[in-house]
Amino acid sequence: MISRILGFVRDLVLARMFGADATTDAFFVAFKIPNFLRRLFAEGAFSLAFVPVLTEYRSQRSEQELKAFVDMMAGTLGVVLLLTTLLGVVAAPLLVMIFAPGFLSDGDGKYELAVEMLHLTFPYLFFISLTAFAGGVLNAHHRFGAPAFTPVLLNLSLIGCALWLSPMMDQPIVALAWAVLLAGGVQFMFQLPFLYQIRMIPRPRVAFHDRGVIRVMKLMVPALFGVSVSQLNLLLDTLIASFLVSGSISWLYYSDRLMEFPVGILGVALGTVILPNLSRKHAEKSQQEFSDTLDWALRVTVLLGMPAAVGLFVLAGPTLATLFHSAAFTKQDVLMSSYSLMAYAPGLMAIMLIKILAPGFYARQDTRTPVRIGILAMAANMLFNLLLVFPLDHAGLALATTISSSLNAWLLYRGLRGQSIYTPRPGWPGIWLRASIAAFAMGALLLWGVGSLDLWLGQGTWTRIVHLTFFIASGGGLYFVVLYISGIRLHHFRSL
Repeated sequence: MISRILGFVRDLVLARMFGADATTDAFFVAFKIPNFLRRLFAEGAFSLAFVPVLTEYRSQRSEQELKAFVDMMAGTLGVVLLLTTLLGVVAAPLLVMIFAPGFLSDGDGKYELAVEMLHLTFPYLFFISLTAFAGGVLNAHHRFGAPAFTPVLLNLSLIGCALWLSPMMDQPIVALAWAVLLAGGVQFMFQLPFLYQIRMIPRPRVAFHDRGVIRVMKLMVPALFGVSVSQLNLLLDTLIASFLVSGSISWLYYSDRLMEFPVGILGVALGTVILPNLSRKHAEKSQQEFSDTLDWALRVTVLLGMPAAVGLFVLAGPTLATLFHSAAFTKQDVLMSSYSLMAYAPGLMAIMLIKILAPGFYARQDTRTPVRIGILAMAANMLFNLLLVFPLDHAGLALATTISSSLNAWLLYRGLRGQSIYTPRPGWPGIWLRASIAAFAMGALLLWGVGSLDLWLGQGTWTRIVHLTFFIASGGGLYFVVLYISGIRLHHFRSL
């Protein structure tokens, strides 16, 4: 929660200082490339392959064998990351050409600026992947607080450099690239004292032939396309958006950032917590407890994710106006960003559910099923991108992500049910019905009271903040009141 709130502050500062133009498009591409690889490689494939194997070592091996595995994994991963980082820095011009080919045809210097900043931001991948490694070790030992706090340091770095470093630079936006590089090192160093507390500070040893390391590497290959398909879809959106009018990438970024708030607080947090638990229950052959853990996480996701999706859809314009509207982030920017946020919002539940359903396979060290599903979802995203971008511009790209994420979640669910990995507990039809009724009541209240976007833009900043807080509180309050009246109680949210 702290991280996501500071993320809002960060985006508020960036929007008000830099707006949405060619330079911000260049930065978001330079940041998105290593950030995409981080989510795909570090938090995606590596964590989902590493944590189940590490949990198995912790459950079935001696402390000495566990420590040796951590040492060998640290050294091997470090070598791979170092080589990848060097290659990425050298190939920065090619990477920008691949991920944002539309920049080449622009005469406003976006391509050259993006390459310059990518030289600074790409080493972030090295540090943040080591941070994810340390976080995986901590999570396997049920230490969730420190890894969850590390994004706070990135937000503080970006805010600080935007406020104090950017005015000193010839090209102010480049200060943000320096902030990303600084944050990577700080995030990694922050984890070390916590590793020391559990006596897991690694002594790196390169061991490509170790059985445990080989298992992790094998599991990583298909996992690259598994739960991180949503990130691939977002990157495809960026590629196509680079051909649209300047500002399109920034509009998608700001709307996606609002989506990331509930996804991070609920979806990512639940997925992080249940993965080591599911891995342990699988190692202990506790099939019923495995299924019940998934059921609990899915129940919480539905009951809390549904109002978040409705709220983002109805309050898209007011929220963007309240957080970002300024002389730099104009009425047009608010309007365009609201279109893409409204297109993203119906897919919020699907993205959250992917974070819960995919660990059901990864905890069993099955990475092949999610990759097959991920490839299908990515193909659907590409198809709908091409179909929707022409009539809807950047909002069509967001809608394509919603459709493909929904397909991904449904196929993951069907796979878990088809293999008898997950059996829903009684009461699901009632939960869906009651949550839908409560969400409808909440949406109706917000639609009735929220007013037009022009009305919000005509208000002062603090007036917008007060009004938005009121509508969020009243809408959320009504949702939970209706849930309570319909029979939903606290035990529906509690862990089994």
